[in-house]
Amino acid sequence: MPLTVAVTGPTGDIGRSLLHALEADPAVGRVVGMARRPFDPAQLGLTRTEYRQGDVLDRASVEALVEDADVLVHLAFIILGGRDETRAINLEGSRNVFEVAREVPRLVYTSSVAAYGFHADNPQPLTEDVPTRGTDAHYYSAQKAELEEVLRESLEGAATEAYVFRPCIVAGPDALTLVETFPRPLRRMPVVKPVLPNPGVPFQLVHHDDVASAIAAAVRGDGEPGVYNLGGAGTITVGDLARALGWLSVRVPHIGVTAAAEAVGLLPLMPAQASWINALRVPVVMDTSRARRELGWDPRHDTRATLTATARSARERGLL
Repeated sequence: MPLTVAVTGPTGDIGRSLLHALEADPAVGRVVGMARRPFDPAQLGLTRTEYRQGDVLDRASVEALVEDADVLVHLAFIILGGRDETRAINLEGSRNVFEVAREVPRLVYTSSVAAYGFHADNPQPLTEDVPTRGTDAHYYSAQKAELEEVLRESLEGAATEAYVFRPCIVAGPDALTLVETFPRPLRRMPVVKPVLPNPGVPFQLVHHDDVASAIAAAVRGDGEPGVYNLGGAGTITVGDLARALGWLSVRVPHIGVTAAAEAVGLLPLMPAQASWINALRVPVVMDTSRARRELGWDPRHDTRATLTATARSARERGLL
């Protein structure tokens, strides 16, 4: 019997790709999405997707969303925002979702590589068995780690199958948060090219369509429930990012990045984007063999191709 799939956050970087993937999947008969912003599925050519405005902070809205659902996909999460705002929605909203998920046969939750934290003693590459310690100075990272513990507590004793994905930085033509992380005045400098500090630390990107294909596999129940890393093949550095954006970069020692990250942590009025400097402290590269082996995940885009597509789209949309 075709699955009914409920999705929180279907209008975000991953959500739009996921809706198309689910509609193309013969195992899925109906999709019900909920987010705070207005959204018309028909504008994306979606015919089996229903949409309702709602907030994960409203327990009743979450309960109504999952009524008759076979699978609940939780994507709603604020990436860029103030500490208090993100904590309310990301922590309390997700707690509502996880507790309601006890009544659903299957939950698919998108966490992040940031849940591991940016620690010098983390092994490389990161496997799913590495503890999720987060990084306190980077509250997105700390919240992602805390939420995985909330998920375990919320589903304790429940029959719900839980799939947890930890993607690296999600990018692609329809996921431009990587570019939007840089303040608008920097992105739109008319004459002088921005210069980015490059400590040479490698990192990965993953295309939004490839994340969507992994989530769709979990929706179907492929593989065993559990935790899966997602990342595109290959790595880049800030120098590669700068070139793709048409900017410049300058090599800096790791110790300089560490000092800058610690300074950001001591300045409460710094913008939310500044905390992402913590991600440059150490390499954060993941082993994705479990997803490939157990889910049959076969990403179509490597890290460099995803970067190229992201930069091209950012220019076309006037972000650069």
